[in-house]
Amino acid sequence: MPPRLIPVALTLTGSPDEPDLLFLPWQVPLEDWPDDLVVSLPRGISRHIVRFVRVHDLVYAIKEVEQPLAEREYHLLFDLARRDVPAVEPIGVASGRETPDGEPLPACLVTRHLQFSLPYRALFSATPRAGTVNRLMDALVVLLVRLHLTGFSWNDCSLSNTLFRRDAGAFAAYLVDAETGELHSTLTQGQRMHDVDIAAVNVSGELMDLEAGGSLHPAMDPVLLGESLRERYVALWSELTDPLILGPGERYLLDARIRRLNDLGFDIAELQASQDGGVVQVSPKVVDAGHHSRRLMELTGLDVEENQARRLLNDLDTFRLAFDPEGKESEEVLAHHWVTDRFEPIVASIPASLRAKLEPAEVFHEVLEHLWFASERAGADIGLSAAWEDYLTSVLPLRRDEAAILGEPPTGEG
Repeated sequence: MPPRLIPVALTLTGSPDEPDLLFLPWQVPLEDWPDDLVVSLPRGISRHIVRFVRVHDLVYAIKEVEQPLAEREYHLLFDLARRDVPAVEPIGVASGRETPDGEPLPACLVTRHLQFSLPYRALFSATPRAGTVNRLMDALVVLLVRLHLTGFSWNDCSLSNTLFRRDAGAFAAYLVDAETGELHSTLTQGQRMHDVDIAAVNVSGELMDLEAGGSLHPAMDPVLLGESLRERYVALWSELTDPLILGPGERYLLDARIRRLNDLGFDIAELQASQDGGVVQVSPKVVDAGHHSRRLMELTGLDVEENQARRLLNDLDTFRLAFDPEGKESEEVLAHHWVTDRFEPIVASIPASLRAKLEPAEVFHEVLEHLWFASERAGADIGLSAAWEDYLTSVLPLRRDEAAILGEPPTGEG
């Protein structure tokens, strides 16, 4: 006889799909949930029991933790989501759990699984090169800066508390564990640098652990990599927030600063300026991340990572020159043609058996890379179709799956 369904108090965000979570076996300790419910996905180190479960077509991460901590983290993640900060999406908190014998069980925090994301240990499973590790460090620093700009102090920044998604040759970092975080209106320099110090120590320790297991390249120093987070952080924070002094005729310096910020994926929403004797001091007041991704969304409706958006926008510009050399069509019309004539045919022709390898925007980016290298070898432009056929045969099947294969048992995870 199946176990009696124990009523639980489940707070949900309101999605019509989420009520199905009510019928999970909440009366059973999380570590004992049945194998046919649990999805095998790579996950990082956690202080708590964590399981991935599939409910119909959706995969959720469930963490068993005491109720006050679960509710606090849920609200923090919800606040970060409202501020458009890269973090896992909170779904709800299951509380009031009891076994059939009436024994109390910890509460559970439920978040939506971030598709195509990997914990750092999965990325280090093949002993990555120095360039890959540096890109991971850069992604972590960008995430930390974005959190600090919103007034969020992480207090436990680490590789273990972060998920990474591929982003056109780089990585995008997402906060996973907000349990120790605090949200303020603004952070002082002392609060920010304390957070950075914690990150440097944590990352050095995690990399030492990888080094001991033979998963860190011998040429890389864990302590120096951890310490480099401070330098990377200070450089990025300064670029985003330091005032700029402009003398007469130096407006071009402001234009150059704005272009650098756009290249980093940030927009200046407002400038503060003061003038003294012909010298102007300009300070960015509000800096928003996602410059290229917002631009691509406006033009095409595609929601992708920042570097992917930059690469797709570059391809859109190239397409515009070929499709409309006289510049008669509007941007919106050209963007529609680019999506229907160039992007969607590639995405639609990805075989079902290979769709869990990479997300569509990353596949398109890699096809563009493949086109460039193949054309260089051939001494002529081979065309997108030929590059796609060759990539589909020689590259994509060799990639490991980086998403839950929804609706069927996962294969090739990790």
